[in-house]
Amino acid sequence: MAKQTLKFEIVSADRVVYSDDVDVVIAPGAMGELAVLPNHAPLMTALDIGEIRVRKDGQEVELFTNGGFLEVNANKVIVLADSAERAEEIDITRAEAARKRAEERLKAHPPDMDMTRAEAALKRAVTRLQIGQRRRKGAGVPPMHSS
Repeated sequence: MAKQTLKFEIVSADRVVYSDDVDVVIAPGAMGELAVLPNHAPLMTALDIGEIRVRKDGQEVELFTNGGFLEVNANKVIVLADSAERAEEIDITRAEAARKRAEERLKAHPPDMDMTRAEAALKRAVTRLQIGQRRRKGAGVPPMHSS
């Protein structure tokens, strides 16, 4: 019996970030992390800022998403992301600078500051930094196939 997989695509406004047949998709759902395996029931959910991990043949690919929506239907998982990038695309220097700016802004707390947006900016920067740094530490791991 052939192993079942999921067709997975993550699409942002400007490109297809990742597309492949995978064994499992783990995503930051709005209500918590969720895992999707082959034959999962149909589902649609909002995504939080965070990391999407996909596994195929024992290898794992990490992607950053700035929120969006995930749909599961007939062994196909589609993520429509506000923005997304693969771990190896993350510019560590830029992510660190964004983290520092967000922390300084929160610390200064100007009276006209939108706290929700400021906290989201910090979460984006910290998450991108963590994903990028983890990828650099494991740089000896070959990347998975992607179209």
